[in-house]
Amino acid sequence: MGLRPNLLTRRAAGVASTTFALLLSTAAVGVVPAASAYSAAPDNTSCAEPADAHADVHSDARLRGGSKAAHKRHDPNELTAKQVQEREAEFAAALRNSALQSKSSYRSGSTEGTTVALAPISIPVVVHVIQRDSTRAGGNIPDSMINSQISVLNQAYSGATGGAATGFTFQLQKINRVTNASWYPIVQGSSAERAMKTSLRTGGKNTLNMYLGELSDDLLGWATFPKRTLDVMDGVVVLGESLPNGTATNYNLGDTGTHEVGHWLNLYHTFQGGCSGSGDGVSDTPAEREPAYQCPTGRDTCTATGKDPITNFMDYTYDSCMYQFTAGQASRMVNAWTAYRASA
Repeated sequence: MGLRPNLLTRRAAGVASTTFALLLSTAAVGVVPAASAYSAAPDNTSCAEPADAHADVHSDARLRGGSKAAHKRHDPNELTAKQVQEREAEFAAALRNSALQSKSSYRSGSTEGTTVALAPISIPVVVHVIQRDSTRAGGNIPDSMINSQISVLNQAYSGATGGAATGFTFQLQKINRVTNASWYPIVQGSSAERAMKTSLRTGGKNTLNMYLGELSDDLLGWATFPKRTLDVMDGVVVLGESLPNGTATNYNLGDTGTHEVGHWLNLYHTFQGGCSGSGDGVSDTPAEREPAYQCPTGRDTCTATGKDPITNFMDYTYDSCMYQFTAGQASRMVNAWTAYRASA
């Protein structure tokens, strides 16, 4: 599939209505059992950029440039099979705990539950603009781009661009501008990144902190996955010029933000695990051997049913090629919200 007709027109039109009730089944595809087998991700240890001891292994990154070699060289946080199994076991335990607290019924040894009706989930957003100086070239992007980014998130997560409605809405609470050359560019996994987030992060587990600026190593962005205990690294980092009307050619419609928020809500890449095992843990995203770049029509890298999900927000294709989450991804995100982020 290529660019969905009218995608750009719909995005330019503004935020779609997101006032609705959502029915999602926690039995659908929210979590895979801890014992499920995942194929190992490529071994990046010999190719990854060096990171200091503060690097967060629970984060994930998106690249620009579009090449397999770049993916192996610059994505040190692609999860291994062991990391995924550990995360899924912890996720299942967190879901069971949340079910006990809410008196929902979960069968022992299973992550299945009852179908529940959910009101829209409103996520407060705090945006930190990291600047080298007061110029646009120094990271000082206008408020209009940030407001447009929030609109893109609301459209993507409401299903207005063509995918499944997820039930999430995003409410901008504050734009915090910080001029600090020592944090610019933002370097993934560095002590400077930790110092920046330690100083700036605000709100509880339910508050999305977005950090915008120039990024190291051709990265478009990275994000932390949810955990039971909140720490200062929680949040998403996004290339400022990837926001709508930015200068990052092919990646300036705001879907780096959409992609990274997906990780923050516990989605893996569509190509996680390749063609083997349980892949990204969601049954309605076809298996994909490796990241897709640009907009490769008809790509099919695995023998399993379904062509590669190149239009999914959790792949690596151009922003113009992305437009959807699946119902299974929506269910997984809601389950993760219940397990990790529902309380402030």
